[in-house]
Amino acid sequence: MSRIYLDWNATTPLRIEARDAMIAAAEIVGNPSSVHAEGRAAKMALERAREDVARALGAEGADVIFTSGSTEAAALALEGRDFHCSGVEHDAVKAWCRADLGTDAGGIVTVADPARSSLQLANSETGVLQKLPEGLAVSDLTQAFGKVPMAFNWLGITAGFVSAHKLGGPKGVGALVVKRGTDLEARIKGGGQEQGRRAGTENLIGIMGFAAAAKAAQNDLDQGLWDKVAQTRDSLLGALENGAEGVTFLGRESRRLPNTLSMLTPGWRGETQVMQMDLAGFAISAGSACSSGKVRASGVLQAMGIHPEQAGDAIRISFGPSTAERDVMRFADAWLASWQRWRERNRGRETAGKDDHG
Repeated sequence: MSRIYLDWNATTPLRIEARDAMIAAAEIVGNPSSVHAEGRAAKMALERAREDVARALGAEGADVIFTSGSTEAAALALEGRDFHCSGVEHDAVKAWCRADLGTDAGGIVTVADPARSSLQLANSETGVLQKLPEGLAVSDLTQAFGKVPMAFNWLGITAGFVSAHKLGGPKGVGALVVKRGTDLEARIKGGGQEQGRRAGTENLIGIMGFAAAAKAAQNDLDQGLWDKVAQTRDSLLGALENGAEGVTFLGRESRRLPNTLSMLTPGWRGETQVMQMDLAGFAISAGSACSSGKVRASGVLQAMGIHPEQAGDAIRISFGPSTAERDVMRFADAWLASWQRWRERNRGRETAGKDDHG
């Protein structure tokens, strides 16, 4: 049986459009900072890619700064700013902010001072979508970009950041987009690349792959492909809910990404479920992938009021437009079979415990 990949929020399969663009970029010899013909050709390709990413983001090309990914972009936007954030943010944001904003049981965050706060648009673990307050300083747009309609110019934020590999582009490239006139100090200093805001020769191969993926992702949105993804997610939820008892679907009452299902089965460790499903041929996760391969109780779920012990019992399933519904439902069958075995073992232990005390 071929394996089924259901961990798109960790990273997505590379789009063929991105791969082809990267192969073409590898043939471009020049450095974009060089003034000769080869350098000018590289510069032209770089700026075309910048415009394509900006267009997909609903921004202006001059407002896009290419980085190595969302983690670097977050540091560029947040380091030294003394901003507020919540416990549901990615660690790349919490590293620079005070995580003191309140979060309710549905994963919705209350922001008291938008001009001094950072708030994600979508959560990677639960899929919960936030309503960004007008005048928000910074937003992590990484998980939302390419999955839900959005435009930087109408979000009302000062800065946002994204990563290519979350929408079918290559790993190791991302962008920070900032409102025109925003004061931003370079963290990587050296040459004058990226308008003096991020030194270093641009990763042209990665950037061109990023641009091609962003264009393709926008086309998927325009064609309504993510609406079909949402229907598949809801079918999966229904199958799991009808087949298993005692399962909580996290963030269910809130608006969510169309592709994400986070579920908690008290007493059944998330890491155990991940391993069992891996052996059955399905790639899922127990939360964010950015913890060096370690499975730990989710800080996101704890911020939502879930006890640390139970937070370790959650798993996440995430997929995309190229995922067949039949494969998602095959996962449902495999997970329900595994759940049934787990429940029977638990009942056996409970019975043995009663007999011991009889």
